[in-house]
Amino acid sequence: MAMALVLLAGVLLPCPGEFLPFKKRFMKVNGVECSHHSECVSDCCLMNLDHGGAFCAPKARIAMLCLFQTKGALNVICPCQSGLSCISKDPICSRRCHLI
Repeated sequence: MAMALVLLAGVLLPCPGEFLPFKKRFMKVNGVECSHHSECVSDCCLMNLDHGGAFCAPKARIAMLCLFQTKGALNVICPCQSGLSCISKDPICSRRCHLI
């Protein structure tokens, strides 16, 4: 009887992924085409200037070029990862991700 209950529970209970919020289950991974940064797990939909379109890309790491997240749908350069700040230490140089 106990074995039957365990088997029945295994069939009736949802998969572990079913507990994730709806939005998280359908987020796009890096390299997949996108039309808005909110579609991507990384929150960066990067314009493909060579071939047109856009794709999900990872956020910028330390010392990489960066731009702040805009209100627009696409990014020309991705914003920094969490914990990093997009700043320019020299007025002539481009913004880069720094720990501060």
